[in-house]
Amino acid sequence: MKPRVTCLMLSSLDGRLGSGLAGDGAKEEISARGRAFEAAHDELSPDAWIIGRVTGAEMSRATAHPPAAFAAPPRPHHFATRDAGAYGIILDPSGKLHFAKPDIGGDHVVVLLGAGVADSHLAELAADGVSYLVSGGDEIDLASALEVLARELKLDHVAVEGGGGVNGAFLKAGLVDEVIVLIWPSINAITGERTIFEAGEEGLAARLKLDLRSCEAKDGVVWLRYGVSMRG
Repeated sequence: MKPRVTCLMLSSLDGRLGSGLAGDGAKEEISARGRAFEAAHDELSPDAWIIGRVTGAEMSRATAHPPAAFAAPPRPHHFATRDAGAYGIILDPSGKLHFAKPDIGGDHVVVLLGAGVADSHLAELAADGVSYLVSGGDEIDLASALEVLARELKLDHVAVEGGGGVNGAFLKAGLVDEVIVLIWPSINAITGERTIFEAGEEGLAARLKLDLRSCEAKDGVVWLRYGVSMRG
């Protein structure tokens, strides 16, 4: 059984992530956005949060350091700890990320990987105390991964906090129970900047039904909370 899944995102009024901000005051605004998002995350208090490889690379900049010798690492999963206060789950299908420690901000790291990842990379993760789950194919089976994580780590509530592609993938798979969007008081209007939800040319409008549950303002940030269901 999968855990309850909330997609939590902060965007400008025009739905942009804010990663392209530049110029005078950009650092201050990015910092303020970060504090607002962290406050919302703490209020939500999920058992785990999920991000993609690009965001994960910003949080861990270690380089490859596989052990010189190792026994065949376990597949499909290895959980270095099962009693962490919270978990940081990172989608990294090709095994490109490396870690200097087994946690991010105190939350234990679990990496979701594709079937083609090398044993040397799994051995590196295990040696670093990082947990991992290998999918049955090169693409990560999100539904199956959530079920395994819920069963093995006793997760009841997970927050998807990825980029637009990760968020779109979870929504497209019908795995998201609610969406919370924090509207930051700004208009980015940067041509080509990524949006908070992306799902290819077909999009999601014909797939999803959203039901507004609440709308409130907190310190100038508007909180929109929607229940999510699949059409048809």
